[in-house]
Amino acid sequence: MPGQATATTLRGETFLKTTAALQTLALFFQASTAGLLLTSSRAYTLHDYGSKVMYGAAMLYVLATILAWRPGGGSPRPVLYSTGFLLLASAQVALGIAHVASLHVPLGVLMFALSTLALVRALSPRSPLRPATGS
Repeated sequence: MPGQATATTLRGETFLKTTAALQTLALFFQASTAGLLLTSSRAYTLHDYGSKVMYGAAMLYVLATILAWRPGGGSPRPVLYSTGFLLLASAQVALGIAHVASLHVPLGVLMFALSTLALVRALSPRSPLRPATGS
C-alpha cells in the first residue's frame, strides 16, 4: 500500500521536524534562563524545569529519528547523531548538577549550535534520512 507508506513517512518527517524544533527551542530557553541567573532569584527554578524539558526533548528527538529512519530504510546516521546528542545532554545535566559552570556553559553553547544544525537539516527540502534518488 504505497499511500499508507507515504502517510506514515510524512507523519515521521513531521514528528522529526517538530521534535527538532522543540529541542532547539528548549535549548534557547535554557540559554535565556542561564543569562537570567545573573539577575533574578527565580531564574534557577526556570532553568531547572527547562533542563527537564530539554532532556525530554532530546529523548523525543532520538525517537523521532528512529521513526523517520525505519520506514524509509535510509541512512542510520541521524539516529547516531541524535543518540550522541542525548549523551551530550546527559553530560550537560550532570555538569549542571555538579555546578561545573566552566564546562556546563560551553557545552550548552555547543549543544545549541548542534541542535540548530539538526533543525536546519530536518527542515531542508532534501532530507538526509532517505537515500538519494537518481543522479
